[in-house]
Amino acid sequence: MYFEFINKTKLCAGEHALSHLEYECHQYHMKHPLIITDEVLYQLKYIDIIKKYLFVDYSLYTHVPVDSSIHVIEDIHKFYIEEECDGVIAVGGGSVLDTAKGVVLMLSHECDSIEDILGFEDLKKGLDIPFFAIPSTSGTGSEATCVAVVSHPEKQAKLEIISQHVQSDVAFLDPLLTTNLPLKTTASTSIDALVHAIEAYSCSQKNPLSDTYAMSAISLISQNLLPTIHKPKDQNLRFQLSLASYLAGAAFSNSMVGIVHAIGHALGAVCHIPHGDAMSMLLIPCMKFNLDVNHELYGDILLYLGEKELYAKTPHKQLAQQTIEVIEKLLHQLHDEVQLPISLSSISDLNEHIEDIAQRALNDGALIVNQKYVTHEDIINILEGYYGY
Repeated sequence: MYFEFINKTKLCAGEHALSHLEYECHQYHMKHPLIITDEVLYQLKYIDIIKKYLFVDYSLYTHVPVDSSIHVIEDIHKFYIEEECDGVIAVGGGSVLDTAKGVVLMLSHECDSIEDILGFEDLKKGLDIPFFAIPSTSGTGSEATCVAVVSHPEKQAKLEIISQHVQSDVAFLDPLLTTNLPLKTTASTSIDALVHAIEAYSCSQKNPLSDTYAMSAISLISQNLLPTIHKPKDQNLRFQLSLASYLAGAAFSNSMVGIVHAIGHALGAVCHIPHGDAMSMLLIPCMKFNLDVNHELYGDILLYLGEKELYAKTPHKQLAQQTIEVIEKLLHQLHDEVQLPISLSSISDLNEHIEDIAQRALNDGALIVNQKYVTHEDIINILEGYYGY
């Protein structure tokens, strides 16, 4: 066996993690960082929280949209240079963190367009641009990954930036920033993290280290997601989900994902479905599609979902099916309690875009490491409900 594993990010995690922000700024010689966030978090005064722990001058960019694009990256790049900043602090969800990664990559390679460096799998290390990630959700794990996903509006496509040089230098997991996350968003982002972990564990590029991270993430999500929905202000529960998101991010960053993400990227690009919602709709149908090749691996997952007694009494050949049923039950509970969308049939314009979605998904790099070979017809079958929903 041969594998590679990268996780260079320093993690400041737990209650009062943000109190270490000033120290880390000094460690990286940041005297005038650029804080990148979105308008919603700015209006909710998240930046005021950050300011309590940041005693250096800074510039602020607050216009990152939910579905960020290459044009936003290029705008921030220009702003960073105009403001004479010396580092990047990203505060937000996956869109903000992924946008910041694109900015850091542009700065480090001194290019004028992000498209100049897209698609370079062996992109060399450029200038050192300090980059801190402060996630406000518990799902994307972007603070731990070597991947960023941004949209190209003109091509109506989601573009992946993959480079070991976009991992954050320091990530801060402070429950203070996720305590007020809406319940539906909490559910959606947590299922995103669960899919990261499941696909990381069951794809063809899995390795012993990514397995360890993935299984820990699955365990934490299964133990803490529903309790968090019932006690949303509990900071310890919130922290456990943040930690799970980080672990899942580190896992899939080193093993990649699979068919759920391949179709999910296409679904988001064409039908503008939020990524976490797309994962919630696609997880069960795609697991059923992969069941014949992943039955052993899916069977393992049952134990880490916390179903020890069920695992012990279930015949070996039925473990994988039980895993799917347990996850399906969780999704239905989340649908009932917070209206998490879990059915592809809820997408009103799906039928008119199926062909486009299928073609885009077929060209998505995530399919390369899916254990089961995927055809155009397979994707159509999944979207049309052949495997449920």
